[in-house]
Amino acid sequence: MLISITSSALCKDGFLKRIELIAASGADRIILREKQLDEKEYLCLAEKCLDICRKYDTAFSVNSFVSAARVLGADLHLPLFMLENEPSLAGEFPVLGVSVHSPEEAERACGLGAGYIIAGHIFETDCKKGLPPRGTDYLSKVVRSANIPVYAVGGIKAQNCHEVCSAGAKGICVMSELMTCPADEIKTRIKALKEAFGR
Repeated sequence: MLISITSSALCKDGFLKRIELIAASGADRIILREKQLDEKEYLCLAEKCLDICRKYDTAFSVNSFVSAARVLGADLHLPLFMLENEPSLAGEFPVLGVSVHSPEEAERACGLGAGYIIAGHIFETDCKKGLPPRGTDYLSKVVRSANIPVYAVGGIKAQNCHEVCSAGAKGICVMSELMTCPADEIKTRIKALKEAFGR
């Protein structure tokens, strides 16, 4: 399982074209992060991205904008505190994912009805500059604490995919790896990441 998390701020070319290339190249899910947008802007962009994902049969998640997910009938991804503040969200969306930062948070997410967990950040990454990575031992503890799939995020590349697989993760999440690479490398990078994780 490969999840692409978006960041239009990192993308130096056409964002929607990049989303289409990612969806067409074998990403299993795209999470539209884009926290800098207001609700109206986000909904407009999410609608376009959802149409692209449907075209390629790629799963799509709204990130944090609950009302946009409701309008679109889309899957939803949340930080844990949002689900804790509104636990009824767990039964409302087709798929609900939750980001966690400790084994204890993973347990709480499971108890609240999350469908999957994203745990990070595992390796050094420019997205979390200056913050030490939590590493694969931490990832193993999260996996042991959860009874739902755990996906690893943070500094993941083809060269270290096998480490998160060995730690028990069911898949990987990437942001800058697919947001910043040359557009003509997207397909190759997704293939390399998925093959490396599979090994």
